[in-house]
Order: sequence, then structure tokens, then C-alpha cells
Amino acid sequence: MEQVRTMAQFSQAGQSPEILFWVGCSGSFDPRAQQITRAFAGILTHVGISFAILGPEESCTGDPARRAGNEFLFQMMARGNIETLNRYGIQKIVTTCPHCFNILKNEYPELGGHYEVVHHAEFLQDLILQGKIRMKEDGSYKGKRITYHDSCYLGRANGIYEAPRAVLEALDSELVEMRRCRSRGLCCGAGGGQMFKEEEKGTKRVNQERAADILESGAAVVASACPFCMTMLSDGMGSADPEKKVKLLDIAELVLQSMA
Repeated sequence: MEQVRTMAQFSQAGQSPEILFWVGCSGSFDPRAQQITRAFAGILTHVGISFAILGPEESCTGDPARRAGNEFLFQMMARGNIETLNRYGIQKIVTTCPHCFNILKNEYPELGGHYEVVHHAEFLQDLILQGKIRMKEDGSYKGKRITYHDSCYLGRANGIYEAPRAVLEALDSELVEMRRCRSRGLCCGAGGGQMFKEEEKGTKRVNQERAADILESGAAVVASACPFCMTMLSDGMGSADPEKKVKLLDIAELVLQSMA
């Protein structure tokens, strides 16, 4: 894949991309989430969408800080990002992280950050509906039993349940639901700043509880649309499925592997 260009490079050339791809902390620094970043960038490149990233100018959205109660740190981070985004005249942002999506879309406006913010699940669904993404007739996941884990910030917080499922159905796979799904889905255990702190005492880890739901579904593949969920589910499935019989993939990775 060709080198991804930054907003600074577009600006220097007097150009503007169609979208800004907001990579996020996980997508930038976590080795597993970096694979999701590459997959989505690969899709954008394949279908010919002009996109840019902020690169070193991108800072954390401040979501973990706000969820953990540090409002001062959140506002510092958010205002810095808004200044950068507004300087470039950004109109449309697409992100693979529901946490980034939620805070950019719903909480940045109160600080002067007004943008069209789209999660990659909906963006991929639109590309499929427009015919820009076409799947192979005998794709890797045709007929495979796939279940989808609902991210809290995508599902309950923003009501996005159908888009990721529509993307999975386009793979011509057999979509099966876990017992706890959609608005009754079980949190992976990372939200609300929990990703970055020690867990509270209890009898069972949340991600291990979720791993049991995944195995109960009988799915060969569990699809996610959140890098935080990916981390927690990978950890939970590590002990529940030591032989790694169940694949854990982001919807972008599934699409990239199945595209014609």
C-alpha cells in the first residue's frame, strides 16, 4: 500500500482530502489495532477515496481522561485537537474507534468542534450499498458462522446496530447472534476508562464472561468494530479458547480479505 499522506502534506500541496481518517491512540500504538488501521486504510486506497491522517498532529481525544473524571485534562486535549482540525478546515472525519467517534461527534461541539463524524461500520456499509466495495463470489468467509460483538459506544450510546451487521451479511456469511446482543449486549469491560486502570474485585472478569457467550454461539469468527473491544475479547478468548479455534477480527479486516 502506498504511503498515507498527512493533512500537512495535503495543505502544502494546496489540496483537500475527501475525509480525515482519525486513527486514535489504539490504532496508532497498539500492535493489534494497527492491523485494523492498515486494513481500513487499505480499503480506502483500493476504492480510490482521497483521505489523510493528522499523523504527529493527532492527539488523544481526551475520552479516557473525561471518563476517569479528569475534566481539566480532557478540555486541554480537546481544545488542542479542535484548534488543529479547524485550522485545516476539516469537514468530515471517519474513525475506526467508537470512543473517538462518540466524543468527536457528541462532545466536541460544546467546545467549538463541529464536524460530520462517521464510524467505519457505517462508512463501509455505504461503500457496499454504493457498489464501490464488491465481494468475491467465493470469499474467505462465505457460509462461515460469524457473530458480532456490540460495542457499547457504538450501540447503546449511538444506536448503531444495523450497519456492522449489514457489512457482515455482505460477506455472504451466516450471521448468528449471541444471547446478549444489541441493546442488551454485554460490555467487554474496557469502557468508562476501565481500559487503563486496575479492575475492581469480583468473581469473574467481564471479558471472560463475554468469551463464554462467544463460545456458546458456536461461531467460527467473532467480529468487532472497536479496538478496545478487540483487546478485551482477545484477552478473554485467550483463556477460554487456548487453541484459537475462533478467529477474532475487525469488520474492516473481514472486508479487506473478501473484496474483489
